Amino acid sequence: MGSLTKVISGSGLSRTRLLLWAKYSAASVVATVLSQVAFALCYWFGTAALVASLVAWVTGTVPSYLINRRWTWGHRGPAGRDLLPYAIIVVASAVLAAIVTTVTDRLVQDWTVSHAWQTVIVSGSYLGTYGVLFILKFVLLDRYVFARKPSPAAEAEPAEARTPVAT
Repeated sequence: MGSLTKVISGSGLSRTRLLLWAKYSAASVVATVLSQVAFALCYWFGTAALVASLVAWVTGTVPSYLINRRWTWGHRGPAGRDLLPYAIIVVASAVLAAIVTTVTDRLVQDWTVSHAWQTVIVSGSYLGTYGVLFILKFVLLDRYVFARKPSPAAEAEPAEARTPVAT
């Protein structure tokens, strides 16, 4: 048995959960690259940190929602009950990123020697905010936003019949 297989089997994580995590991570990379480029360009060309954060947020949020909803969690059809909780989570993330970047912008204006370094530092604070929120957002999206509801037939079964037993 390979060492990765031993780690996976010893951690209690299933291949399905690891695949879900990998898909979420890939979707996050796409959204992060898009939003980070949008933020850096806006900020470099003189847009206020708050406005640059909002532009970057929109640039990353739309593809993130579409990729995560359809590819990561496999939801099909029109957006339904998942749109409002998703919006609440990402708006809260955007507010936090806007606060962090605005504060960082004000702090570095006095002590950075060039606009290029200021852009790097403030862009880093934007990226860092989303880095910190990465795991929290996964948990919220998995447990509340895109959680699979059991079918009526599965709900009728006793819990013991639905609960897998480790062997």
